[in-house]
Amino acid sequence: MAKADLNKNPLDVAKMFDDVGEKYDRTNTIQSFGQDRRWRRRTREALNLKPGEKILDLAAGTAVSTVEMACSGAWCVACDFSAGMLAAGAHRDVPKVVGDGMCLPFADNTFDAATISYGLRNIHDFRAGLEEMARVTKPGGRLCVAEFSTPVLPVFRTVYKEYLMRLLPRIANVISSNPDAYEYLAESIRHWPGQEELAAEINAHGWQNCTYTNLTFGIVALHCATKPEN
Repeated sequence: MAKADLNKNPLDVAKMFDDVGEKYDRTNTIQSFGQDRRWRRRTREALNLKPGEKILDLAAGTAVSTVEMACSGAWCVACDFSAGMLAAGAHRDVPKVVGDGMCLPFADNTFDAATISYGLRNIHDFRAGLEEMARVTKPGGRLCVAEFSTPVLPVFRTVYKEYLMRLLPRIANVISSNPDAYEYLAESIRHWPGQEELAAEINAHGWQNCTYTNLTFGIVALHCATKPEN
């Protein structure tokens, strides 16, 4: 079984997610205490999708998030570096494309909106990933990044960090096909920028007017921005 490290070698990350694809959705639902469904809905609502729009769902994994986006009537494509994750979602009736977040297989100005959920921190150079998403999004198009973040309540923040580093890997040991991968995921969350820092990074790499909304006391933050018109 593969476990990536925080250097995020692309092949290691892809292999790690190939290994967890089969039980990934169930594991996420259990470990988030069912909040993952609400977080997906809030991400869709934040994008304000309209029927007929074209949407890129990057790092889509098993495409469960893509199906949520498609509920809006928009045309949505799931793109992920892990072929194994996409294969685990083969039963979901949305287009699927294997692609590297730093070199997306789409033309400039293709999409009305782009989204990435819990995957930006897994891109080897997440700044390049932000710029690539901007490249393939039309001028004036929207971005929504759903990512684990820094809880806003100090006491809760401490409890959450203990859960990440101690309980999350133990739970994964019971229910996941690759428990070691969840040690990497916990470590990557702890090292990820906070809300304000990530907003600044988004504004500096192809987007503008980034705002964020905290969900579940800041365990997750939705960062929304637009691509400049010129």
